[in-house]
Amino acid sequence: MFAGPQAGPSTNRGRRILPIRTSVILAAVTVVGASLAISTVSLAASSGTASTGSAAVTASAREYRVLAPTETPIKHVVVLFDENVSFDHYFGTYPSAANTDGSPFHAAKDTPTVNGLTTALLTANPNSFNPQRLTSSEALTCDQNHGYTAEQLAFDSGKMDLFVQNTQTATCSGQPVLFGAPGLVMDYYDGNTVTGLWNYAQHYAMSDNNYDTNFGPSTPGALNLISGNTGGSYAVDPTTGVTVPDPGAVSALNSQGLGSIYGDPDPAYDNCSDASHTRTSPLAVVTGPNIGDLLNARHVTWGWFQGGFAPTGTNAAGFAVCGATHANIGGGVSADYSPHHNPFEYYKSTANPQHLPPTSEAAIGHTDQANHQYDLSAFGQTLKAGNMPAVSFLKAAEYQDGHPGYSDPIDEQHFIVNTVNQIEQSKFWKSTAIVITYDDSDGWYDHQPAPIVNGSNTAIDAAVCTSVPVKLGSFPDRCGYSSRLPLVVISPFTRSNYVSHNVTDQASITKFIEDNWLEGQRTGAGSFDAVAGSLYARGGVLDFHGRPNDDRILLDPVTGEVVSRIH
Repeated sequence: MFAGPQAGPSTNRGRRILPIRTSVILAAVTVVGASLAISTVSLAASSGTASTGSAAVTASAREYRVLAPTETPIKHVVVLFDENVSFDHYFGTYPSAANTDGSPFHAAKDTPTVNGLTTALLTANPNSFNPQRLTSSEALTCDQNHGYTAEQLAFDSGKMDLFVQNTQTATCSGQPVLFGAPGLVMDYYDGNTVTGLWNYAQHYAMSDNNYDTNFGPSTPGALNLISGNTGGSYAVDPTTGVTVPDPGAVSALNSQGLGSIYGDPDPAYDNCSDASHTRTSPLAVVTGPNIGDLLNARHVTWGWFQGGFAPTGTNAAGFAVCGATHANIGGGVSADYSPHHNPFEYYKSTANPQHLPPTSEAAIGHTDQANHQYDLSAFGQTLKAGNMPAVSFLKAAEYQDGHPGYSDPIDEQHFIVNTVNQIEQSKFWKSTAIVITYDDSDGWYDHQPAPIVNGSNTAIDAAVCTSVPVKLGSFPDRCGYSSRLPLVVISPFTRSNYVSHNVTDQASITKFIEDNWLEGQRTGAGSFDAVAGSLYARGGVLDFHGRPNDDRILLDPVTGEVVSRIH
């Protein structure tokens, strides 16, 4: 889901505003083994006979632990995994806000500074445009180019000066509701628009040194969140299940028939892929273990909760249809569910192809017909009932996930604040860590060159990646780190108003789960979890050395302002 770069812009920047689009939905396939060469995938029956969880270690509800043993005081982690934001795009001028529009923001006097947009970067940027502040009325923008190669070219071997030429989309369908202008890719919001996130940073912890694990769009980021790995993958024909090439999404396959995902193919084990199996684009399969498999083996409760996952019906071919929609603040309507945003549906072991509901509220987090894949509404149900899983991943419906083109920071704020308020007022608060981060940068400008911990040298790689060897496993087209992404952690176990400078990435979340519940077991197979920074190392976003920060800061989802502080 990315647009191509536009022609070189002029130096005169007019301000306008800009509707939306959407799509999504379905196809079901049932996959075969993990690390061997695979040439076909058998299609799941639309009548409901498709198998799920056959490759996972399953257990009855009574075998799962209500409070599984943990390495730290954290007994529950909730990951809010939003879309397409670079660090500078949301936090570049933190903690200084213009206060000329939107919600007011005034930082505490002792607020630490971040590695953000300096005066020099704002007034004499090495790119062909200087960054400009986006107002709250410009919350809806064009989607930028966040392709694997385009982002590498924007880095220009670490000079960070070719974003306009490679990742900018200055004009788009949907204008004038969507804002677009030459130089847009350089622009940023401040605390008058992303007020909620800035207020959470004031009272809990954030990082200014957290990275996208790989270059590229949503699917690699989502896969890295749950396994630290996009390798061991291949594409299949959605009708026959036969392995097919998918240039632009999956790399060339090795002798075992496996490559790496670097684009946004829909998952093979999802009825709602390929618009409910009405299109013919190749679908993707990922082999090997993910964090869900490891948690199942230890009988630790977990779930992925995504907006629009509950089907609204079936089509003529018998495939589930994920037809729920919502409108954003500009009136643009999009489908709630995006299949390629759900990483567990790429794996046979953790997929729920037919989007079956849990057999009961009490079964949420346990292995049953839902196989740990749920509609977002199920999280609210289990939280209210007092059965929140140990590990929960939350994905907003598209209109609230923050993705430019169909979402925005204001709609996103509603999702974040409403969710955090509910958790903070629950019985789980004192043992919970809420992690807010993103799947990719959308190609938005970020000035900080990333450390390249794993290189790649194929035709789609630029010099920033070809200059570094493959160090993790053997699969190419997994180059990273890429741009910085926001990381905000809300928990009693953070220092208040704290900025961590430790290097972390999406796989650091995988690593935390592994360290906290799995005694440091790793997913292996060249995963980035082997080199990921720790969230609770000295100087990290989590702190278990001081007295817990028990303050519960409740925000207004509309304004993002603090409305209550509960001690």
